[in-house]
Amino acid sequence: MTNPREDIFSRLNSARGTELPQRPFVPPLSEISHDRDRMIRAFTDNLTAQTAVVHHVADFAAAAEKLAEVVAAENIKSVVVSSDAVIRKLDLPEWGRKHNLTVLQAEDCTGREHFKNMVFAEADAAITGADFAIAESGTLCLIHDKDQPRLISLAPIMHIALVPLERLFPVYESAIDRIFGDPHNVPSHVTFITGPSMTADIQGVPFKGMHGPKKLTVILIG
Repeated sequence: MTNPREDIFSRLNSARGTELPQRPFVPPLSEISHDRDRMIRAFTDNLTAQTAVVHHVADFAAAAEKLAEVVAAENIKSVVVSSDAVIRKLDLPEWGRKHNLTVLQAEDCTGREHFKNMVFAEADAAITGADFAIAESGTLCLIHDKDQPRLISLAPIMHIALVPLERLFPVYESAIDRIFGDPHNVPSHVTFITGPSMTADIQGVPFKGMHGPKKLTVILIG
């Protein structure tokens, strides 16, 4: 008597293989050849089309000055900041004292409830770095870890992101290759941000801030 399991495997093994269909030709992405100035223009145009604000400054000292201008214009009294590599280049606690601002840091939290209250109730705005920026769509990419908690860029009503120009890339593929290129070091949580949080009700009326910040400002550095 034939064993059903062996019979199935025998038929599978003897089955004639099928050839994979030929993949269509994919033309090279012309945006990859864009120079820095063209990427800056594309990123700025695409992100401002989503009602965000983009500034471009020469260096981190100028970024600190622009930050002060932004928070003053928005009447911000307290900010929560990440501790990622970009933000660590600025002494934001000292910057806050200079400009009479309260600077809140996740590393100072005593527990989850303290952190939740900090980002939802105490902070008027968030200041973070960004791991990548994508010119073709005006998108920020944040890789989340202990130095870049997700709630910091999600909960406050305004998000201010600092992006060194070496982190600006022409297309999504350029960023994706760098994010997921190492199979042994794949991040568990990545966020793509293209403008303020926007949604619409059942009548199709759009409004901002339901699922994230109502305002987004990006400062390009370099």
